[in-house]
Amino acid sequence: MPRNYIILFCAILLLLIAQLLSSGSASKAQSLKKNPPSQSEMQLSFAPLVKQTANAVVNVYAERMVRQRSPFAGDPFFEQFFGQKFSNRTEKQSSLGSGVVIDSSGIVITNHHVIQSADDIKVAFSDGREYSSRILLQDKSVDLAILQIEGGRGFAALEFGDSDALEVGDLVLAIGNPFGVGQTVTSGIISALARNQVGVSDFGFFIQTDAAINPGNSGGALVDMNGKLIGINTAIFSRSGGSNGIGFAIPANMVRAVTTAAIGGNDKFVRPFIGASFDPITSDIAEALGLNVAKGALVTAIVPEGPAERAGLKVGDLVFGFNGQAVEHPDALGYRLSTSLVGDIIELSIRTRGENKGLKIKLEAPPAGGVFNTSILEGNNPFAGAEVALLTPFLANEMKIPSNIKGIAILKIERGALAGRYGFRAGDIITSVSNRELESVAQLEEILSAGASFWRLEIIRNGQRIRQVLR
Repeated sequence: MPRNYIILFCAILLLLIAQLLSSGSASKAQSLKKNPPSQSEMQLSFAPLVKQTANAVVNVYAERMVRQRSPFAGDPFFEQFFGQKFSNRTEKQSSLGSGVVIDSSGIVITNHHVIQSADDIKVAFSDGREYSSRILLQDKSVDLAILQIEGGRGFAALEFGDSDALEVGDLVLAIGNPFGVGQTVTSGIISALARNQVGVSDFGFFIQTDAAINPGNSGGALVDMNGKLIGINTAIFSRSGGSNGIGFAIPANMVRAVTTAAIGGNDKFVRPFIGASFDPITSDIAEALGLNVAKGALVTAIVPEGPAERAGLKVGDLVFGFNGQAVEHPDALGYRLSTSLVGDIIELSIRTRGENKGLKIKLEAPPAGGVFNTSILEGNNPFAGAEVALLTPFLANEMKIPSNIKGIAILKIERGALAGRYGFRAGDIITSVSNRELESVAQLEEILSAGASFWRLEIIRNGQRIRQVLR
C-alpha cells in the first residue's frame, strides 16, 4: 500500500477516535446535570428572612431651621427702607435616612449625619405609623446616633449579631429607603473587612459589601442569613451618587457599644483609655523592623503613669494583635479598644526589641472623667471666634492625636470669625504664642488681651508643626 494512503488512513482513524471521546465526555457532562429534587429547592428565596427583619427597619425624617444671611444684611439703605427682618431669613431643610429598631421599647439606631443639627426628628414604619423621637446620644466620630421613639411600645426589633465572626463571602441583605422611594431590600456578600480611610467619619473599621446601597440607605440595616443585625449602612463609594457595588457599614459590635452607653443613660460615648498613641506601619518601617508586610500599629507616644506605661508598653513597639484578633492598622486597634469596656484586661501581641510577646493592659476611664471646659476667644487677634479647650489626655484621645502633645485645641470656629479668615481650622493645636508655651486657656487669653503688633506662634496641624508670624 502506498505510503500516502497509509497516512490518510491513520488521520481518518484518529479523527474517528477523537469524535468518539468527545461524544462520551458530552454524554458524561449531561449525565451530571439534573433537575432539582424537590419543588421547595426550586423556590429558594430570601422572602422569609425579609419578613423576619424588614419590620424593624424604619425611615428617619429630620428637619432643621437654617438662617440664611441676605447679601443686603448690614446695608443701611436696604435696612432703612425694608427693615432688618428682611435682611436675614430662615428656611426649613430636611433630610431623609433610615434607621433600625433594636429594642421593643423604641430604641432606634441611625447615622449621625442623618439627624445632625435637627430640630425635629420623626420615625416612620413601612405600615404607615409615624412617631416623634428624641436623641439619646449622638457621636460624630463614629457617625452614629441613638434615638428614642416617643409614645409607643412593642415594636419589632432586630438582635445584634457578632460582626467579628463575619468572613469575606458571607451572604447579607441591606434594608433601607434609597432615594425616598420606600423600603427596599438588596442582597450581596461581604466583600472585605476592616476597611479604613473611607473618609465619612473618624471611624476607620468598616464592613464592605456589594449589596446595593444608595442615598437614603444611611442608617439602614445590614443583616446576615440568621436575621441578625451585623452592620449599619453608612456610606457608598460613588462618583455619580448611585451604587457602584461598593458600600460600607459600621460593624454591629461597634454599634452595640454605643447603644449600651445610650441605654445606660450616657449622652456621650466615652472610649476606654489606654494611654498611648499609634501610627501606621510604612514600608520603610516594616523593612527596618524585619517585617514581610507593612501591617500593625507603631507606638509613637506614651502617657506618663497611664495604663500602657504601667504595663510596660514602650515607644517603638509594634502592636500586631488584640485579644487574638489581627491588628492591621491603628484604626483596627482603635476599633478593638472602642468595643472594650473600662476595667477590661486586654492582651496585646507586640514586637519589641526583635522578639514577639504578649502584654496585658487594664483599660481605665479617661482622666478627669472626660470632662473639659471650653472657651470662645474674643478681641482683635488672629484667634477671635475660635472655641478652644486645654488639650488633656482624654481630649487627645477623642481627637485621635498623640497623647504627649501639649497645648490648646481649637474645637470649632464660628462662621465668619477672624480665626477662620486667618486660616485656622478645627483640630489645630496651638502650642505657643509669642514664644511662650501654652499651659492653659487662661494663659492664652492673657497673652492675646495684652495685644501685639505681630503674633509669633506655633501650631500642630495633621501631625505637622507650623510656625507663623501674623500681623
